[in-house]
Amino acid sequence: MESLSIKIKIIDRIYPIKVQPEDETFVRTASKILTEQIRGYQQNLGIQDQQDLLAMVAFDCLVKYLKVQAADTKKANALMQKIGSWSDCIEKTLQSKSK
Repeated sequence: MESLSIKIKIIDRIYPIKVQPEDETFVRTASKILTEQIRGYQQNLGIQDQQDLLAMVAFDCLVKYLKVQAADTKKANALMQKIGSWSDCIEKTLQSKSK
């Protein structure tokens, strides 16, 4: 599939980028969220320096990503335990039936 050329705005700059059609919605949504987070830091913390704003937003995103990753790992481990437990039960049932 051919990529789309779109423009996104970050702070006061326009960035032309190419994205796959299936990623366009995600890219545009990310751009809107980034703009909202930057405004939030400007208003709530009084940060005006563009580099500081971008650094804080990047840091915030990484913290959120790490939280999601930890939650996913925890869920995956719990699921693996359940599957192991079910497997043990199935094995015991099959063994008792074969005797």
